[in-house]
Amino acid sequence: MTYYPIYLNLRGKRALVIGGGPVAERKVASLLDSGASILVVSPQATERLAALAHAGLIQWRSRAYASGDCGGAHLVFAATDDPAVTAAVFQECREAGVLINAADEPELCDFIMPAVVRRGDLIVAISTGGASPALAATLRRRLSQVIGAEYGRLLTLMSKVRPEIRHRIHNSSNRKDLHYRILRSGVLRLLRRHDTRGAEELVHDIIDEFAGRETVTQ
Repeated sequence: MTYYPIYLNLRGKRALVIGGGPVAERKVASLLDSGASILVVSPQATERLAALAHAGLIQWRSRAYASGDCGGAHLVFAATDDPAVTAAVFQECREAGVLINAADEPELCDFIMPAVVRRGDLIVAISTGGASPALAATLRRRLSQVIGAEYGRLLTLMSKVRPEIRHRIHNSSNRKDLHYRILRSGVLRLLRRHDTRGAEELVHDIIDEFAGRETVTQ
């Protein structure tokens, strides 16, 4: 099977996790930064899940799964060790048209979870199509060594100056060249040293340079 890679906007949308053990905890952890409305349904929950519920970061219904729980959900994670419950959740999701991920049950999954490297707004996802999670984890560790925190800082900086770039650089080709010019500059080296001010000054100098070019060619 060939999977279609996609990043979902889950802000304000319900993500349902059936189960309250360590696997469910990992699913919840992967959802926390997405802005999703996370609901856990399980008679018991790990200490961390219980703490998240107590803090109001997730909802926890302390009971067993019941038919109809998947209604209104955009994503469902079946993280229970009861095959009968997993099958029932899958059937409900299939009938309701809701995407489901069933832990360790690839034939009951509409989507699978990739290994992820996060650096702020930079997200690199790695998938082997379920064939070798160990390989995906190994590649994630290698990429984590190559892609440092400075890349996340760069994205934060670029988000900050993006309105200025759009306002001052009108030619789309020039804007594209400007972005590559920034990447070829020493900005990442400065951010690696936590020299945010120096990085900002360098980026603004480059923007000034390109803005000057546009003024000359007009």
